[in-house]
Amino acid sequence: MLHRLTQGERTVSELAAPFAMSLAAASKHIKALEKAGLIRREVRGRTHVCQLDPGPLASAHEWLATYERFWSDRLDVLERLLREEREERRNAPKPPEGEDQ
Repeated sequence: MLHRLTQGERTVSELAAPFAMSLAAASKHIKALEKAGLIRREVRGRTHVCQLDPGPLASAHEWLATYERFWSDRLDVLERLLREEREERRNAPKPPEGEDQ
């Protein structure tokens, strides 16, 4: 539903259409998104129109980006250490034949 709202405002019926759910179930889902601050709903006559509120998503993206950088850096260090270890094993002298390792 959030993805569809990135393309513009939609009615509850339009948001529910691609999913195998009743309008009541879609409305519950929309209420949860609304309570989370991810969408705004406006009543126009008997029609409920929803719009995406990107603010909370932008905050979540910023928070996740911090951890993405942290883990990318840590994984880069791990990769470097593993490459160094592999290179050391390749370059290590081989024991003479017949001796236990």
